[in-house]
Amino acid sequence: MFAPLQLGGTVLPVVALLLLAIAIVAVYQAVEIVNAYEKRALTVFGEYRKLLEPGINFIPPFVSRTYTFDMRTQTLDVPRQEAITRDNSPVTADAVVYIKVMDARKAFLEVDDYKKAVSNLAQTTLRAVLGDMELDDTLNKRQQINSKIRKELDEPTDEWGIRVESVEVREVNPSQEVQQAMEQQTSAERRRRAMILEAQGERRSAVEKAEGDKQSNIIRAQGEKQSQILEAQGDAISTVLRAKSAESMGERAIIERGMETLEAIGQGESTTFVLPQELTSLVGRYGKHLTGSDVATEGQLLEGLDFDAETREMLGLDDIEEILGQIDEEAEMNVEEMEAEAEAIKAGADPANIKDPDEVIAEMDRDVSEANGDESADDLETETS
Repeated sequence: MFAPLQLGGTVLPVVALLLLAIAIVAVYQAVEIVNAYEKRALTVFGEYRKLLEPGINFIPPFVSRTYTFDMRTQTLDVPRQEAITRDNSPVTADAVVYIKVMDARKAFLEVDDYKKAVSNLAQTTLRAVLGDMELDDTLNKRQQINSKIRKELDEPTDEWGIRVESVEVREVNPSQEVQQAMEQQTSAERRRRAMILEAQGERRSAVEKAEGDKQSNIIRAQGEKQSQILEAQGDAISTVLRAKSAESMGERAIIERGMETLEAIGQGESTTFVLPQELTSLVGRYGKHLTGSDVATEGQLLEGLDFDAETREMLGLDDIEEILGQIDEEAEMNVEEMEAEAEAIKAGADPANIKDPDEVIAEMDRDVSEANGDESADDLETETS
């Protein structure tokens, strides 16, 4: 009777330990911890029940199964693909696709392996897009290729609960023969551009040289013109001064000429002389000049009279320095101003505003005539008085 009891006493602890182990496993199976960036699909006896949210979730033990879906943006590498472009040029290309699970339920129920499905779809789409483009477009319009692939992937992946965020084609490489032909074409194009640039440089140099010669000739001609005008103005002023001097010395010259005539008459053999009235008048006027002279009476030397105010004004002796200064100022040539004038002449203008020499001489003649008229009027008024 005590033997079975002893056996039963051994079995009970074993059963208790077994039940405890089962309970621990059941609790472990019933608790599901979901990370913050995940969602898990729950199936019980193979039937879809729900999506487990991040945190602690309790599920039926032993009969439940979960499938994890990463809700972050994921990167899929598209293997290198070979394609024939529209102009029958073979190219190879690879890409990177960025996807994100938007609906884990669809990604679980609508597609077997969403990553593999998106990768295969991207490969076929990449080949199709490259086949619809010219070779030059495949090499230059990278952004257009990315947009087309993304547009082609959007519709089918939406049914899977996947969103294609971006597609980036990394490399598009033509065949080796095409690359060599492109290098030769590029080299020829660069040589052509170099020749064109060299020709343009030579042409620009010739134009600049011609412009420089033209500007130099303009400045030289302008200087010669200015010099001629100044020379003409100087000659005109000199002529006016000589005319005024001759006018002021005319009466004295007549008197001296008359005295020379009297001397010639006195050397003759005749003792009887007939003097014209004009000559006697000249002698009287000569005596008047003598009486007004500074004749020294006590051994002093004879000194001539200074020009009176009227004579100095008529001769312009007080204005000689001013006239010479004006001539010097006009003779000075500012190189910078002449360069500016040359630039204006190139543009079709004449900023110098230099008068014609004939016009300058005519103005001076008018001034001389007016001055002579004023002096004649003053003389007439004096004689009348």
